[in-house]
Amino acid sequence: MSSVEMTPFRLEGRTAFVTGASSGIGRHLARTLAEAGADVAIAARRRDRLEETAVEIAKTGRRILVVEMDVTDRASVAAGMTLAEAELGSIDVLINNAGVADTAPFLEMSEEAWAKVLDTDLTGVWRVAQEAGRRMAAKGRGSIVNIASALGLAVQKNQANYATAKAGVLHLTRVMALELWRRGVRVNAIAPGYFETEINADFFASEKGAAYVERLQPGRLGQLRELDGPVLLLASDAGSFVTGTVLSVDGGALLKGF
Repeated sequence: MSSVEMTPFRLEGRTAFVTGASSGIGRHLARTLAEAGADVAIAARRRDRLEETAVEIAKTGRRILVVEMDVTDRASVAAGMTLAEAELGSIDVLINNAGVADTAPFLEMSEEAWAKVLDTDLTGVWRVAQEAGRRMAAKGRGSIVNIASALGLAVQKNQANYATAKAGVLHLTRVMALELWRRGVRVNAIAPGYFETEINADFFASEKGAAYVERLQPGRLGQLRELDGPVLLLASDAGSFVTGTVLSVDGGALLKGF
C-alpha cells in the first residue's frame, strides 16, 4: 500500500487521550496512536507505570503527557482533560479504555465487587466520554472509541458484573453516536476477544489457561498489534463515515461462543 493510500489512517496534528494507559491494551494503543502521528495524553491512577509508558512512547518523537486520573471521580476526569488540552491542545481522539475485573460466581458475588466493576467499566466510561464529548462537540469534531469486550456480546460464567458493564458500554456507544453525529463527533466501540497482557499472562501460561485457549474458535490469543488497524480506522479520517459501530476483534471467538 502506498503512502498516499495510508494517509487517511494518519493522525498528525491530532491530540489523543487514552485512559487505562498504564498497562495492557491502553499502553499499547497509546504507542500506536503516537506512531500514527498523534500527540498523546496517557491517563491512569498509577503514575509510576504511566511514567514508564511515557518513556517508551517518547521514542516515537511525539509529545507525551502523563495524566494521573481516576475515572470513578468526576473532578479527576475534568482536571485531567483540562491539563491535557492546556499542554497538548484540544482533544481530537479519545480511547476510552480504563477497566477492572472482579470475578465470582453470580450467587457469591459481593455487592462491593458488583459496584466496583460497574462504576469503573460502565459509569467510568460514561464520565470520561461525556467530558470529552462536550469538549469535542463545542469545536465540532472528534472521535471517541470505547473499548468494550466480546463479553458484552456473549456471556461467560463468573463474569456477571463485567459482562453487564461491557454490554452497557455497547448501548452507550450507540446512543452517543446517535446524539453526537450532527455535532461532528463520531462514537464507536471495539469489542476485543482474549488478548495476552501482563494481567492474564500467568493464567494463559498455565495448563488450565492453555486448555481454555485451545477451546476458543481462533485457537490462540490475539496479539496486541492486531488491534492497531481497527483502532486507527475508527480514530482517523479513514473512518470518517463510521459511527455507532461495534467492531469485534476476537478471531471469530463469538462464532463458536465462549
